[in-house]
Amino acid sequence: MFERAADQAHVGLACARRAARAWDLAPGRAIVHPPPVIEGPLIAEPGLRVPVWALRWKAVRSGGPGGQNVNKVASKVELRVAIACIEGLTEQTGARLRALAKTRLVGNDELVITSERTRDQGRNLEDALAKLRVLLEAAQRQPRPRRPTRPTRGSVERRLAAKQRRGDTKAGRRWSDEG
Repeated sequence: MFERAADQAHVGLACARRAARAWDLAPGRAIVHPPPVIEGPLIAEPGLRVPVWALRWKAVRSGGPGGQNVNKVASKVELRVAIACIEGLTEQTGARLRALAKTRLVGNDELVITSERTRDQGRNLEDALAKLRVLLEAAQRQPRPRRPTRPTRGSVERRLAAKQRRGDTKAGRRWSDEG
């Protein structure tokens, strides 16, 4: 059938390639797409910039919508950024960021943001980046200073009258020998 052993090897290799392609496209087998890519730095107005090299993300299995598909596809996105790598972060802004994201901080000041809102890995990555942007913009806002106020004269009188009534009620409950 085959004139040379090389022809037999060549046909065997071609069959192996065809079988591999058929396996990749078999029903129930997921076609592997390239992961989404973060393009350009993340900028949170005014003045904060997170370089692309400081953002690390990975896809993990999600517990969200998708039925049995969630057991096969890693669509949940876990985005990590080191706070020290954020450009334009002042001491006050960094302190506010740490206070806002205290449950999302791990290890040595690394911020972890997850998203499993959709069944698509790319959209979850966009959602995680949007969450990071909102968090950075909230950290940049200066809190309004508290102005100390004094209670009004009427509120003080009402509070003291309520205390007197409560004291009279408790005094009326006491047991006495006279009665």
